[in-house]
Amino acid sequence: MDGTRKEVLETGRTRLLVAGIVFAVAFSAISVRVLELAVLSGGAARDLATRADGAPPAQTRADIVDRNGHVLATTLPVASLYADPREVNDPAKVANLLAPILTESTAAELQALLDSTKHFVWLERKLTPRQQYKINRLGIPALRFQESEQRFYPYGELTAHAVGYTNVDGKGIAGIEQSFNQLLKDSNQPLQLSLDVRVQHILMEELRAKMEEFEGIGAAGLVMDVRTGELLAMGSLPTFDPHEPGRASDDATFNRATLGIYEMGSTFKIFSIAAALEAHSVKLFDKFDVSEPLHKAGFTIRDYKQKDGKLTVPQIFMYSSNIGTAKIAMQMGKEVQQTTLRDLGLTRPVNLELPEIGTPMVPHPWRDISTVTVSYGHGIAVNAVQLASAVSATVNGGHRHSPTLLRRDPEDVGAGKTVFSAKTSEQMRQLMRLVVEYGTGKNADAYGYRVGGKTGTADKQKNGRYSNAKISSFVGAFPMDDPRYVVFAMVDEPKGQEHTFGYATGGWVAAPVVKNVIERMGPMLGIQPHPANMPKKENHPLLVNAEGEDERVASN
Repeated sequence: MDGTRKEVLETGRTRLLVAGIVFAVAFSAISVRVLELAVLSGGAARDLATRADGAPPAQTRADIVDRNGHVLATTLPVASLYADPREVNDPAKVANLLAPILTESTAAELQALLDSTKHFVWLERKLTPRQQYKINRLGIPALRFQESEQRFYPYGELTAHAVGYTNVDGKGIAGIEQSFNQLLKDSNQPLQLSLDVRVQHILMEELRAKMEEFEGIGAAGLVMDVRTGELLAMGSLPTFDPHEPGRASDDATFNRATLGIYEMGSTFKIFSIAAALEAHSVKLFDKFDVSEPLHKAGFTIRDYKQKDGKLTVPQIFMYSSNIGTAKIAMQMGKEVQQTTLRDLGLTRPVNLELPEIGTPMVPHPWRDISTVTVSYGHGIAVNAVQLASAVSATVNGGHRHSPTLLRRDPEDVGAGKTVFSAKTSEQMRQLMRLVVEYGTGKNADAYGYRVGGKTGTADKQKNGRYSNAKISSFVGAFPMDDPRYVVFAMVDEPKGQEHTFGYATGGWVAAPVVKNVIERMGPMLGIQPHPANMPKKENHPLLVNAEGEDERVASN
């Protein structure tokens, strides 16, 4: 019995030893494999908790929404396809199965990847759910997915220049995405912009139509709330797909509304006349002789259409007389002019929440001839946001609010910087209304709304010299009895058309854009149109001179 018991114990001891050795070998094999994947393959195919490119796992980025809560940018989960070529038994077969599903590589390119001696290869990043489903159905164990995140822009190119985009690692590198990169990474709350995608759509549609009609190389526009400085719309054409910015041209990614700096032409007469009235340098019914070109410092200033005799201030503004405006500026003086333009934010970069901001071109030194040319928008260049902000301050009672792409509560907006008195602001609203009723801006006369504004047509500089290419623009405000919004439109290098008698000026090109935008956005924003525009008065008080003589401008 003792011998039998001893034999049984020895047998059990032997079996336990063998089992232990087997477990040790298996554990060692697993450990070696884990070590190989985690370390020896250079981190390329580590555990999915770490990305294959060595970056930390993607973090959910906060949404960007418009003023009404519509999502402009969001983060969605996506899968990327990779493989270990050593586990692929038939690279040619697998490549032929994948090629119809994937979009970035051909069958030959995929076969080359799967035929390599590497431990890890990317086959395609950012798959769609449909692609992932089809690949799963192939049932090939060597094909694996890594979960990550991708930024998605539901409105695509519509808001591309304002919202911007991120790179492959989810870092903002343009627009709001760049300016608020850290906030979007850290916050759990959406970032709300001042944009209204409905107004944005209207603006971009109207800009594109005129750009194509007049064969322009680009266009820009915006809609600003004059009470808060909020931008409800801001667009630049051509535009681009923020999902694939690398495929866009430099011209498409260039933001003409903020980065583009342009001489704005006669729209600057708004500020010249307002400054002179505010400083009491002129009165509304003062007259200036515009019958002859003005010669100053070797330059000759002419009007687009020469007038005979003398014109009052309203007529100078309505006819858009360079000669008359220059004489008003000379009488006002450069100190008043410089102070006003500075207070309006036209001599320094605009403080807007975008990295793509152009620096104004301002005369230096500011000579007497600069005072003359700047008065009608030459010799000084600004961006569209600066112009709209300055016009807003001119018509809203004289208070400048810093422009913004973030939504503001009207109750939180302060008084702003006072640039003009309420009286000057009211006078300028009347003059801007005259331009649309009787002057160069008649094509901006929106049905049912009292629109006021100013045309601008400026020659572009190329290689330091003025060329025949033009910037045609119009800036308007409505309703002029109590302004709510400023609308600006600009077309870059428009060409005259037969139906415009060969003209490509601001009145023909940009004014209709403003008209159409106002007619479409007004009811949407709760501004009900009147049954008809303010009727044209046969004896408008601003078109009757101090002696009571009728100086009304013919409607044509």
